[in-house]
Amino acid sequence: MADVDAGTFNVKDVLVEMKDLSGSMVDLAYSAILYSNPEIAKEVYKLEKRMHSLLYKMRIAIMLGARNIDDAVEFAGLLQIAAAAEKIASAAGDIAKIAESVDITRYLDRSDFEEAVMNVRIKPASELTNKTLGGLRLETETGMSVLAIKRGSNWIYLPSGNEQLKEGDLIIISGPTEGIPAFCRMATGEEYRYRVKEGEEKEGEDRERGEKRGKRITEEIADLIAEMKNISELTVGLAYSAVMFESKEIAAEVRDLEESMDRMKDELEILVMKGARGVTGGTNFEELRGILHVAISSETISDAAYEIADVVLRDIKLHPVFLASIRESDEVILKMEVKNREIFGKSLRDLRIETQTGMFILAIRREDGRWVYNPGGDAVLNEGDLLIMRGPREGEDKVREIFLGSELNANASNR
Repeated sequence: MADVDAGTFNVKDVLVEMKDLSGSMVDLAYSAILYSNPEIAKEVYKLEKRMHSLLYKMRIAIMLGARNIDDAVEFAGLLQIAAAAEKIASAAGDIAKIAESVDITRYLDRSDFEEAVMNVRIKPASELTNKTLGGLRLETETGMSVLAIKRGSNWIYLPSGNEQLKEGDLIIISGPTEGIPAFCRMATGEEYRYRVKEGEEKEGEDRERGEKRGKRITEEIADLIAEMKNISELTVGLAYSAVMFESKEIAAEVRDLEESMDRMKDELEILVMKGARGVTGGTNFEELRGILHVAISSETISDAAYEIADVVLRDIKLHPVFLASIRESDEVILKMEVKNREIFGKSLRDLRIETQTGMFILAIRREDGRWVYNPGGDAVLNEGDLLIMRGPREGEDKVREIFLGSELNANASNR
């Protein structure tokens, strides 16, 4: 079997970087529009160019590495996945672009997002000051990951574990909403207080001018955009899981979710047209146009996820380098059966999986074969449940301890 080497780069390294970059770019892109921040958008464009370059390298390496028809068949699947990752990155670039032209924050309800994105400033009382991100292990302590740091007028994007946090740093984080209070307490030394959503503190006359119908449509748009964001990110995680575990069940769910995203995009287009009724021009038209672009790009992300899952549905055999790249990625994908009797009957919220381990539960397969995708905090774990999850490599040991419990210890003692 060909090693698929091309001098200074190889397919495995390229695949690892493409997978990690595409996921980070989506988070950064939503950060850009959530805070209407053109600076973050510009960084997303830089990463998009990097992704184009990586796909180019991938094609060259594969052409150099394919020595026979069997290699060519296996590499075709790799190319399909790499092209889909680049498609995700391009969609992220399109989302970020909105931040440069219009502020659509009043249509974005962060409380509806499965994974929160917010900024926090490091205050004098912070316990994070002068400590490295690697040493802090924030993802496995709070579930939150640092996407970017603004230090003075300079930005540090996708910081490494060696990056040291400083007093006064403004950091952008993403992760489970339940992890926000703990992270903010560490960053500021103060208890987190729920902030009123942007726009809710406007004067009464502004609200009256918006009219009840317009307000209702705005809220419906916000709900739909949040759902499309959540599902687009879910489909990507499920798609990689389907390929990782060669699961046609999960791949078929990705296909069904992609079809749901098509319907949601159509529904949002109708809402935007209703919202435009009576608008004579100016800012409102630009906002609605921006919302449409975000919806189209979110749907494009789910399309790309389906292209990844399609490799499984069509029984395309993948080169072993793909599984190696997934294992070396910053974000691991795990499949684990619940065997710890102490957690039977407990909910995900009770167990605080995301904040304790940084792992995001993509799906639960019940003992009767039924799948629960994107489970909420009230989902209860039972004997025989099989979990599919993604998260930081450092969280793997913690999550094994939670779900395997005494069986893990027994296996360790028998070694």
